[in-house]
Amino acid sequence: MRRHRVVALLTPPQSPFELACAAEVFGTVRPDVPTRYDFRVCAERPGPLPTTTGFAVVADAGLEALREADTVVVPGRQPPDAPVPPAVTEELRAAHRRGARIAAICTGAFVLARAGLLGGRRATTHWRHTARLAAAFPEVRVDPDVLYVDHGDVATSAGTGAGIDLCLHLVRSDHGAAYAAQVARNMVLPPHREGGQLQYAARPTPARADDSLAPLLEWAADRLDSPLTVGRLAGRAGLSGRTLARRFTEQLGTSPGRWLLDRRLDAARVLLEQTRLPVEAVAQRVGLVSAVNLRRRFRTHLGTTPGAYRRDFGETR
Repeated sequence: MRRHRVVALLTPPQSPFELACAAEVFGTVRPDVPTRYDFRVCAERPGPLPTTTGFAVVADAGLEALREADTVVVPGRQPPDAPVPPAVTEELRAAHRRGARIAAICTGAFVLARAGLLGGRRATTHWRHTARLAAAFPEVRVDPDVLYVDHGDVATSAGTGAGIDLCLHLVRSDHGAAYAAQVARNMVLPPHREGGQLQYAARPTPARADDSLAPLLEWAADRLDSPLTVGRLAGRAGLSGRTLARRFTEQLGTSPGRWLLDRRLDAARVLLEQTRLPVEAVAQRVGLVSAVNLRRRFRTHLGTTPGAYRRDFGETR
């Protein structure tokens, strides 16, 4: 299998954290995980580039590297609306026309907008800069309340950790949930956060240690095949249904029911990838009851069928 070529396009002053998000997911060789990506960095002018934290990073290639990329990642930079050289925007447009996937992390969305790749589309960036993005590019439908937006050919993420979420999401799209979970596990991260989750949730008061949902989430994840309901989750946590829903919104940016469905779909994807279990058995093991229900959920949330997903990502394909 030819490795997927990922090229990070650096634009000074470069944010090192957003660059590291892409480098860690796509560029790190892990002894127990098959290497399926080649990763490199480029810039308009190869050589040392200043970063937002004072030290320099070195780009060993010029813009010609974009012509061989399967995915181009544009990490964040400051100030976000600084001018972008015409040569950079033209190479980005050419890469997109050629069929490369273009992904922006954090304020990298401003570069994509400058290149005309976000016109008429939903996009996001760090919550602190969403209003600035919307004002500078009124043709872009800026969504300030999501972790990332993926259109298939173009994707954008919010700041910091959401950049890792987007990169792991792209790995899932390329190689399936089980492989992405291996990468996430090596990074000591949860395997997946949905792009539609909130960027952040403000708390009126500091959380107490006993407010954490972590024990409940671990308990529920081990019992997906049982008839879990919001009421049962609330009872396990010793909370009312309303209080549980508020805690989920505060800590996870989603509802208990949506969190539970996402975990069941994740578990179904792994079983479809790694086993030959019939679809009916997969549905029962993850608590979705029947093949009919599993197919309906796959079609609604993933845009495919369990059978097609297994053909694309099954380890025995």
